[in-house]
Amino acid sequence: MGARKWLGRVQFWIMAVLASVLLSGCGSEYMVLNPKGPVAETQYNLIIISVILVSIVILPVLAITFYIVWRYRDKPGNKAPYQPEWAHNTTLEVIWWGIPVVIIAILGYFTVRDTYALVEPPNKEVKPITVQVTSLDWKWMFTYPEQNIATVNYVHIPVGVPVQFELTAEAPMNSFWVPQLAGQIYTMPGMAMGLWLQADEPGEYFGTGANFTGKGFAHMQFKVIAEPQEEFDKWVQQVKNTAPGMTRQDYENLVKPGLSDRLTYSSFPPGLFEEIVKKYGHAHGNHPGGMNHYKNNLKNNDDQHDEGHQGGGQQDAGQHGSHGGNDAQASHQHDMSGTNH
Repeated sequence: MGARKWLGRVQFWIMAVLASVLLSGCGSEYMVLNPKGPVAETQYNLIIISVILVSIVILPVLAITFYIVWRYRDKPGNKAPYQPEWAHNTTLEVIWWGIPVVIIAILGYFTVRDTYALVEPPNKEVKPITVQVTSLDWKWMFTYPEQNIATVNYVHIPVGVPVQFELTAEAPMNSFWVPQLAGQIYTMPGMAMGLWLQADEPGEYFGTGANFTGKGFAHMQFKVIAEPQEEFDKWVQQVKNTAPGMTRQDYENLVKPGLSDRLTYSSFPPGLFEEIVKKYGHAHGNHPGGMNHYKNNLKNNDDQHDEGHQGGGQQDAGQHGSHGGNDAQASHQHDMSGTNH
């Protein structure tokens, strides 16, 4: 009777946990598990692979733990064998060390593969656009160097078009994160980091700062508005026709600690993003290749994209593949340096 009651309690808690996970999944709290672009989809698949591989170890260990507790519990008439001299079993040692080693090797392979793949544009057949991101106290500023417009706390992007985000900070180090479109990447003073992102579906996507930066940190949120190319072009033209231009004084006011509503500017001071990066570059050892690497990366992507249309898709794909390997290596150098900082 006692055993049946104990099993009933275990079943109850298992069902309670499953119900809480499955039912709460209908909300917006699990945006990471609802990707809306190729970058987030790749990272989502890596999460699923990791969960499956880790479960191969965790589930048997939990099952064996419950079995041992149940089988060898102290009770009258317990017939479990008592072997105080038992100390070693080669077969068991090979099993419980060999399986984790194999799992880690498999997980390492998938992690390295996807990490290098995400350094390249998610769609090499479409010309990307560039958006420069500057994290401030406590707001996000987005500048479009090709369109010469700027926004604060929201950003428009065209659907199906790769977006190269260039990121820096003129405030404490932060972390740029759009859960449904890409993973996190740090924004750091004196450094220009790079992140590819693409939205496959129109909509508004939640973005936030994921690194504590003071009392206004909780309000460092923004919206990524993905829309068809035609609507994006109309929005750009509307901004140019109706919004005021950003002056140096406007930017100095944005830099001051404080919260801000959404703002839109029809222009911004030339070279503003580059000035922000160089302003603090000396404080961080002038991170090698930080700004130049991503500028050259974008230029090479554009040149290769144009050459591909003139000289054939196969040549373009080969050029992108060659560039991707060098880009991946440089990106890893950036990440390691950023961690040290």
